[in-house]
Amino acid sequence: MANVGNQLPTQAVSKPSSGKHGNVLPLWGNEKTMNLNPMILTNVLSSPYFKVQLYELKTYHEVVDEIYFKVTHIEPWEKGSRKTAGQTGMCGGVRGVGTGGIVSTAFCLLYKLFTLKLTRKQVMGLITHTDSPYIRALGFMYIRYTQPPTDLLDWYNDFLDDEEELDVKAGGGCVMTIGEMLRSFLTKLEWFSTLFPRIPVPVQKAIDQQMKARPRKVVQKEPEEEADVTEAGRQGERRRSRTPRRTPSPKRSPKRSRSRSHHRERDRRGPSFDRELERERDRQRKERDGRDRDRERERGERERRRSRSADRIRERKRSRSGSRERRSERREKERDAGEDRGRKKDRDHHKERGAERERSRDRKSRAENDERRHKEDRDRHREDRKAKRSSRSRSRERRHKSGAEEKARKRDRSQSRERERERDGERSHKRSRSKERSRHQRDSSNEQSKHGERRRSQSTE
Repeated sequence: MANVGNQLPTQAVSKPSSGKHGNVLPLWGNEKTMNLNPMILTNVLSSPYFKVQLYELKTYHEVVDEIYFKVTHIEPWEKGSRKTAGQTGMCGGVRGVGTGGIVSTAFCLLYKLFTLKLTRKQVMGLITHTDSPYIRALGFMYIRYTQPPTDLLDWYNDFLDDEEELDVKAGGGCVMTIGEMLRSFLTKLEWFSTLFPRIPVPVQKAIDQQMKARPRKVVQKEPEEEADVTEAGRQGERRRSRTPRRTPSPKRSPKRSRSRSHHRERDRRGPSFDRELERERDRQRKERDGRDRDRERERGERERRRSRSADRIRERKRSRSGSRERRSERREKERDAGEDRGRKKDRDHHKERGAERERSRDRKSRAENDERRHKEDRDRHREDRKAKRSSRSRSRERRHKSGAEEKARKRDRSQSRERERERDGERSHKRSRSKERSRHQRDSSNEQSKHGERRRSQSTE
């Protein structure tokens, strides 16, 4: 995945005219991401250093002071936080799209400068700063990321032969001059493990032609001075030389001055640029003086506060010594009173315990009496129940016996009645049989009489 600035079309921006420029600085490319690599931007936004410490910095000068104290290289990642050994081609670690690592303070502060929306004057103050080469390096990198490609050579042209040295690699080991760094910005797309915004091909060709046609400045080193020359003589020789000798260490002490002679470049730059540089240096001196005054005032206020606090502490100690004696007397009185209260409490407690014991004894005796009464009542109740049960059983036996006798009597009565009924039935049956017989005899006698009469009548006929 390539740089964000490479995917976006070039925005139409107004090219700054030669001579006196306006203070408003146009932005090129993406106005939200500063054309940074997405992985670097993500790590910057999620970095505790950016979210917590840099969030408290609100002004341009505070950010510049933070760069002076915290930046030691201008790589995007800290040393040892990304493992890219053995990766080639389109690997994520090589192209800067992997999981990332610990983002450097330099790129956090670079994006912090972008959030402040720097003006042209502030950017000029960065690239001409005299306290630290890393302040200047971040200013040039800010220009590389945010300015139109057609304006890059105009910004860098006056500094391509700058001989101030700095170590750009995390952990050290890659010392280069400002001029060499700017030539790398213009001719190479990669910067350690990230990519700069792409420069259009026609603009890149024009830059390459101008870089080739530009004569490279050859720096002649001064011969080493003899050991018996005093330190004042050395400083005078350094002031008189046009190309001052610099130490290879990139860190500068805040007391060291960075006044560099630009006699060779005055004719080429013109008077307007020199005036602007002088103004910027005067402004920076005034700011330093103002800061020194503020620091002195703060120190004076701190000393006054300390003296006042010391007086207050002495008064407090005196008052505390008197109050300690009073407190000791009060504590002794309170102890005596507490002992008396404790004794009274013990007496009352013993009394209450005796009364409580007597009450518990009375309760126990009452409970025993209640239990005895309850047992006696239960025994009486059981005996009454037994007597009632026995009386009920006796009455039931009596009732059962009387009922059995009555049933037997009833059975005897019913049996006698049935016998009588049977006898009556037999008698009635016999009577009915005798009646039938008599009727039959009557009928037969009547038939015989009729038959005899018929025979008689026939005989007569």
